[in-house]
Amino acid sequence: MKKKILLMLTIMSTFAANAANSWDNPDTIVVARDGSGQFRNIDDAIDVCRAFMEYHKVIYVKKGTYKEKLIIPSYLTNIEICGEDRDNTIITYDDHANITNPKYTDGRKIGTFGTYTLKIEGNDITLKNITIENNAPRLGQAVALHTEGDRLVFINCRFLGNQDTVYTGTANTRLYFKDCYIEGTTDFIFGPSIAWFENCDIKNKTNSYITASSTPEGQEYGYIFNNCRITCDEGVDKCYLGRPWRPYAYTLFMNCELGKHIRPEGWHNWNNEANEKTARYIEYNNRGEGANISKRCAWSKQLTKKEAAKITPATVFSMSSAWNPVQ
Repeated sequence: MKKKILLMLTIMSTFAANAANSWDNPDTIVVARDGSGQFRNIDDAIDVCRAFMEYHKVIYVKKGTYKEKLIIPSYLTNIEICGEDRDNTIITYDDHANITNPKYTDGRKIGTFGTYTLKIEGNDITLKNITIENNAPRLGQAVALHTEGDRLVFINCRFLGNQDTVYTGTANTRLYFKDCYIEGTTDFIFGPSIAWFENCDIKNKTNSYITASSTPEGQEYGYIFNNCRITCDEGVDKCYLGRPWRPYAYTLFMNCELGKHIRPEGWHNWNNEANEKTARYIEYNNRGEGANISKRCAWSKQLTKKEAAKITPATVFSMSSAWNPVQ
């Protein structure tokens, strides 16, 4: 009998030790490069978060530059990474697609999808008041933000890079960007996800393409830019709103200010006329010198007021489950 009791006490003691994670609570974790927080690196703060949390956990990041290549894994949910100051709280890395992959001895490169500064695999993740940067030289694709999770929210963030700055990497996942700044050179917002961009500043750094959506055929929506400002660097004067990375690409600009650098035809077929039959390139009620539709390509579409009224975050994001981040 005594042996059984001792065995039970040992098991209970072991279980309690494993469960006693001091970070397993909804309290805020503070990260600071100057040592004034619990951690100096964001990756360490992510690492102590419990899997599949049912509560909201905030990682508060003080001002500073954090050179880290980060992954929020698929088993982490309900995490918010909040910067102290958007322009002065910076997560940065400098991988580009043509760097040799150290995992192999045959000289192969890491490729576009290995270049991310921040990769989000988990669901229900929020970023606020922070900058995500890939500051690699212009030697190939270089992703700053790579998303795979569903129900992701980005509020007052900056995404800095050149080619392929923001990769929304998984079909049927839902992303909401509000009051954000995104810059790049070529195809710098690309992928198959459903993403709503509200009141964002989108800046072309060279003559090229803003979007390269790859919306799958059965997915009703892709990229929607609403009340955004499309600007450019000095000397930039020939940019397209998008080109289809895959045939059924969906991109809509509505109620946006389009700079004079937007080409009159607006959209490009990626040198494949077949894309003109399937790509869903749409505009509504835009303004600015780049919004003149008199010379738009014939295969793009202008919404009616009635059609546009039906496109809201609530309808766009109500797929397998209802989700409205605007509430």
